[in-house]
Amino acid sequence: MTLRKRRLPAARRAVTVLTTAGAALASTLFTAPGAHAADSDITFSNVVINKGKPIVLGTGTQIEVPLTYTVKTKAKLDDWWVSVYRGTLDGSETVLANGWIQWNCRQSAAGGYTYYDCDESLQVDPDQLAGSKKLVNSDATIWKTSGTAIKIGGSYDTDLLSYTTRLKRASVIAGADASPEPVTKSKPITVKGTLKRANWNTHRYDLYGAQKVTLQFKAAGTTTYTNVKTISTTSAGALQTTVTAVKDGTWRWYYAGNSVTGAYATSGDYVDVR
Repeated sequence: MTLRKRRLPAARRAVTVLTTAGAALASTLFTAPGAHAADSDITFSNVVINKGKPIVLGTGTQIEVPLTYTVKTKAKLDDWWVSVYRGTLDGSETVLANGWIQWNCRQSAAGGYTYYDCDESLQVDPDQLAGSKKLVNSDATIWKTSGTAIKIGGSYDTDLLSYTTRLKRASVIAGADASPEPVTKSKPITVKGTLKRANWNTHRYDLYGAQKVTLQFKAAGTTTYTNVKTISTTSAGALQTTVTAVKDGTWRWYYAGNSVTGAYATSGDYVDVR
């Protein structure tokens, strides 16, 4: 096996244009005759996005999402890639990435086929998708994948793949605080916070009410948090509860998320018990 690393080639740069401002290019790429016909000489497999975990996005910040896959081909290829999209590949689809980072592909050969085991990253910006689109809240759902290979000479093949990934709206707990600090043993400690969630429609974080959030504690000298109690946020996303001071340690809130919202844990607030 040889390890191959290359920069973004010309054909791949064209697809980067597609994801930032290329509605017309999308129509050309995905509706050309035979674009969806599977080529028995080229297959994509072993697709894994974000190490199998949901992709969690906030507002206005680009992230890099790891992507691995294998290409098996008898044809000589000029370029290839995996796309993450919603809709149908007819020019109206929404493509998630706005670019690809240069990647490593480990090349090998067996049985008349060439194999490329690729490891790369997708650049994902919630405010910059294909055709000048932006994420909206309904995009917090399952996304599909396709694999495209461009052969030497310019012909290409796009296959619909079975792998899917879930996109979630990011959550955050603001103003997390445990007080008083220090506190007398056996006296009450009040822990507060406010749960918010990314709103892709308005590109801001909104208060997130009626959600169950767990208060956790890590005793001084230990490395593991334990669950203390679970409460629900108010309609305004507010969190507040009282516990008894027993020993020194760190308090934090943990929100487990749901099918459309990512999890979040606060950094923790240390309280000295005297």
